Amino acid sequence: MKIVVLVKEVPDTYGDRKLDLETGLAQRAASERVIDEIGERALEVALSHADANAGTEVVVLSMAPEEAQASVRKALAMGAASAVQVVDPALAGADLGVTAKVLAAAVQRAGFDLVITGNLSTDGSGGVIPAMIAERLGVPQATALSAVTITDTTVSGTRATDAGTAQVSAPLPAVISITEALPDARFPNFKGIMAAKKKPLEVVTLADLGIDVDPASAPQTILTAVGAKPPRGAGVKITDEGDAGEQLAAFLIENRLA
Repeated sequence: MKIVVLVKEVPDTYGDRKLDLETGLAQRAASERVIDEIGERALEVALSHADANAGTEVVVLSMAPEEAQASVRKALAMGAASAVQVVDPALAGADLGVTAKVLAAAVQRAGFDLVITGNLSTDGSGGVIPAMIAERLGVPQATALSAVTITDTTVSGTRATDAGTAQVSAPLPAVISITEALPDARFPNFKGIMAAKKKPLEVVTLADLGIDVDPASAPQTILTAVGAKPPRGAGVKITDEGDAGEQLAAFLIENRLA
């Protein structure tokens, strides 16, 4: 079985996040860049299955700038057998449609029995990429799973609903997405880090995938205005001289908080 896991490099959730005031796009160099945690959990699902089932090949796929290669190598150090990184300047600021088109083409090129991804990224939070990829690949999808069971012919799992939970399943090949209910990812050990240096990491371009991003239909960011976040102002100090309650009430009314 061949499992392709989609991972994404994102700005560290615990770091500063800033927008480029000219383009409106995220400044990815403003903080440390890491593999999105939900992508690591998706990789853990694949690696856990591979640990228990000999002959399972886990391939990591990422659409990211060239400088994201260190993050892709980390996925290899965690245990993936190989990796594919789609790198092309034309993909800067790609919207969801372009992203799904490129990732689906890369998955198709790599070959797959199962595609595993997170339900949504921490930087974009679109939540539609798994379904869009499944549609382009022409395979069934089982999304937002909080538990996963993989066999030679099917994938099944549990999905939370407003009324409780639902059991869903799909024949392979298929695309699934998982939620943060799945276990945390393993940490790369020294042996894995050293082995990752020799594992195959293929860098492909849009030309390799047979995709042309037409400048006339390139993704566009529509903004009304972009400005730097204003500095945080000093708070208002209330001194209790017997009228603190009245002062607090006046402050809430003045700031339309009451």
